[in-house]
Amino acid sequence: MSFINIEIKAKCFHPEKVEAFLIKNNANFIGTDYQKDTYFNVHSSRLKLRQGNIENNLIYYNRTDQAGPKKSDFMLTKVIDGKEMEKLLAASLGIKVIVEKKRKIFFIDNVKFHLDEIDSLGSFVEIEASNKDFLEKSVDDLRVQCNFYMQEFNILKEDLISISYSDMLLNKGKV
Repeated sequence: MSFINIEIKAKCFHPEKVEAFLIKNNANFIGTDYQKDTYFNVHSSRLKLRQGNIENNLIYYNRTDQAGPKKSDFMLTKVIDGKEMEKLLAASLGIKVIVEKKRKIFFIDNVKFHLDEIDSLGSFVEIEASNKDFLEKSVDDLRVQCNFYMQEFNILKEDLISISYSDMLLNKGKV
């Protein structure tokens, strides 16, 4: 089944303030995940295998590269044996880039928050308002939620990131 996110990624100069807001507002802290995202060569969109101590999924998504809240159409499936899946996909498609990160994961209702640390890139916050388990949520509802949290976190327009971490690493030549 396909789902919709309205999401942003932003440079985060104050992750401790974002985390304090989330805790104060009773966000459900899922945990800290050490993730390896392996991106594969595909003709359109993005295909990545996420291997972590919390999340392990194969994710296919289509999203425009733009700053600010953007729509992302995605499909995902749980992966049991990430190492074997990585071998299979690497042999058939080839690896484009690998992103390794430390990610703190929080939820408030249908909104997922990531506080990410990537060694060569820095600190980031992601907000993902999703209809995955809330199919009654419209794109407009999700956009309102995303905008609300952007304001609460004092995310400035110039802090917004329009591309994925994989593209950021490829642009830095760190592959």
